Amino acid sequence: MITGRFFKAVRGAGLGLALIGAAAVAAGTVHPVYAQRGVPESFADLAEQLSPAVVNIATSQTVQSQRPDIPMPQFPPGTPFEEFFKDFFDRQQRGNGQPRRVQSLGSGFVIDASGYIVTNNHVIEGADEIEVNFADGRTLPAELVGTDPKTDLALLKVEPEEPLVSVSFGDSDASRVGEWVMAIGNPFGLGGSVSVGIISARNRDINAGPYDDFIQTDAAINRGNSGGPLFNMNGEVIGVNTAIISPSGGSIGIGFAIPSSIAQSVVSQLREFGETRRGWLGVRIQSVTDEIAESLGLDRARGALVAGVSDGGPAAEGGIEPGDVIVSFDGKDVLEMRQLPRIVAETQVGKTVDVDVIRQGETRTLQVRVGRLEEAEEPAAAAAGSEVPSAEQTVSALGLTLSPLTEEARTQFSVPVEVTGVLVSEVAGDSAAAEKGIRPGDVIVEVAQQEVSSPADVARLVEETKAGERKSILLLLNRGGDLRFVAVRLDK
Repeated sequence: MITGRFFKAVRGAGLGLALIGAAAVAAGTVHPVYAQRGVPESFADLAEQLSPAVVNIATSQTVQSQRPDIPMPQFPPGTPFEEFFKDFFDRQQRGNGQPRRVQSLGSGFVIDASGYIVTNNHVIEGADEIEVNFADGRTLPAELVGTDPKTDLALLKVEPEEPLVSVSFGDSDASRVGEWVMAIGNPFGLGGSVSVGIISARNRDINAGPYDDFIQTDAAINRGNSGGPLFNMNGEVIGVNTAIISPSGGSIGIGFAIPSSIAQSVVSQLREFGETRRGWLGVRIQSVTDEIAESLGLDRARGALVAGVSDGGPAAEGGIEPGDVIVSFDGKDVLEMRQLPRIVAETQVGKTVDVDVIRQGETRTLQVRVGRLEEAEEPAAAAAGSEVPSAEQTVSALGLTLSPLTEEARTQFSVPVEVTGVLVSEVAGDSAAAEKGIRPGDVIVEVAQQEVSSPADVARLVEETKAGERKSILLLLNRGGDLRFVAVRLDK
């Protein structure tokens, strides 16, 4: 009943809504924007204005048909079944391996009247032919300008006889949770369709790529909406619809759009260069947990912890070291680990920037010249060192039994010759180390940001840390060539 009366009052008079808004603003309980905008009575004008700029993307490609090679059943010679099944299997074999055409449909939108169109990379990936269908019935062939699989964006170009209706990007960073949005696209190949909803959340990480920062919306997004625009109420594109969470493939009110703050930069590079040119730092990073922050003496968990530095990379040349916590890059605060890759990627290649790091409890400012991201796998750092023999030792405060890295130990646990440190040979099942996932075969490279080469080194640094009233200690582990910091609680 309360909900019904509220909407009845809203629909009854815009003046009443304005008065309610003014009173709330005066009381300091409602943002002024809501008093000005209110609840839209209709989205029809906005949909009519924007729909001509939204297009359907039709693609086709040739694939090899592969059918399983099933043997023909055996029948007595001369029976009707033998002749019937022989004809059937002969037709199947003739079709096996023959090329066939596969078609798919998606969405896109015009960003320049001269014919530039934005869509998703997965909509046109592998396509031999791309056609763009416009709302007025026209169909034009499209040329692929460039793609960026890391953000799932692609840029197309058509050659229209007259200028097209286009839309422009807005500022997704200014959008707020709860604001109205409109999605226009081609769901299930039905043609142009409009759906509305609100921004449900921002900065979503759905593990789709290294630069995840999605806008989440409950506006209906279905298969075929991919590549279509997400508009704000000013008619600006604040997102490119790209993914949904759904057990059935249909909308359940959880859709995701690439924010315009990312899309605009990528599209600009694709248009200028035909490819993306991202900044590269040359570090492996991980999150700073509360325990890691305490073990490093930080006031709170923040920044990106450097777990490794690529030889010859920008970070190494700029003086960044494993164990540093990057808290600012080019004047932009790094509040959490996943922000750093995006900030670095958006930085101009070749630019020298200030990087603030926390090292041994002190903040330092280093200057780093940003490189260009290499698509190839970064070469592993080779740091061969001599082994220092030492007796096996149990460190009870960690719940670990440690051994020197002998030839036998390397063979037993498949530890490469270039890896140095102290081998974990046993882990107590009820220890804090076990809770953190440490297991036999791991190699401890550093303890409390100091290199170790023997079990005695580890034991000494653990005792020093306990004497300093620290509740946990930071270990740098090497597992199968991957470096990772782990903060382990110290058992008193």
